[in-house]
Amino acid sequence: MLGAIIGDIVGSVYEHDAYKDTDFPLFSNRATYTDDTVLTVAVAHVLLENVDYVDTFKYFGRKYPAGYGSSFAEWMYSERREPYNSYGNGSAMRVSAVGFAFNSVAEVLFEAERSAAVTHNHPEGIKGAQAVALAIYLARTGASKAEIKTEISTRFGYDLARTLEEIRPHYSFKVSCQESVPESIIAFLEADSFESSVRNAVSLGGDADTMACIAGSIAQAFYKTIPAEIISQAEALLPQEFLAVIRQFYARFGVSY
Repeated sequence: MLGAIIGDIVGSVYEHDAYKDTDFPLFSNRATYTDDTVLTVAVAHVLLENVDYVDTFKYFGRKYPAGYGSSFAEWMYSERREPYNSYGNGSAMRVSAVGFAFNSVAEVLFEAERSAAVTHNHPEGIKGAQAVALAIYLARTGASKAEIKTEISTRFGYDLARTLEEIRPHYSFKVSCQESVPESIIAFLEADSFESSVRNAVSLGGDADTMACIAGSIAQAFYKTIPAEIISQAEALLPQEFLAVIRQFYARFGVSY
C-alpha cells in the first residue's frame, strides 16, 4: 500500500506535464499526494474497521480535497449511494490494500470487485481493480514476473507482451482502466527495483500519478522492501490520519516495508 502512495506522490508532478524518460528527480518540490492516496487509505480503513465503502470514500474524499475526477467528485459530494458505471482508473489505483490483506485468489478477486463496484461497476472498472489486486497478491506470495505476466494476461485479456520502448512514443494521458492498467503492469515487469518500477510508469507520459501508483503497489509486493529514504520523504508529505491507518494496516496484516 505504501508503494502505491509513493508512486502517486512521485507521479503527481507529471500527471499533466508528461516526461518521456526516467531521469527525473524522484521527489520534486511540487510533489504531493492526490486522490489516489486518499482513496488507497480509505480502502485500507474499510478493511481494518469493516465499515461501508460508500461512507468511507465520501468521508475521506470530502475531508481531503485532492484533485478528484469530475464524475467521482459529483458522486462524492452528492447524497447518491449508487455507482455510476465508471471504467476509469480510480478503481485500480485505490485497490492495493486488498492485494495485501487477503490470502487466496478467490478472496482477492471478490474484495477487489467490492471495492470497485461502489462507483466503478462497469466490467472494465472491475477488471482493472481485480488485475492490480491479483498482481499484488501473486507478487507477495512468491510468483515470478513471468508467472504474474501469464496469469494476468490470460485471466483478464490484457496485452502484456508489448515493451515500454514500443508503448512510450505514441502513448498519452488515458483515463480508462483498459488503457492504463496493462501499461502500468508492464512498467513493473520491465523494472529491476521498486524505484525503477515507479520511474518506468511515469516515463510513459500518461496518467502519471495513477500509473506510478499501480506499478509501485505491485513492486512493493514483489521486492518486499522500499528504500528507507524514499519512505521517509513520502511520509513527510502525509497527514497524520493517513500514517495512522497505514501503520495499523501493516501491523494487522503483517506487511513489512
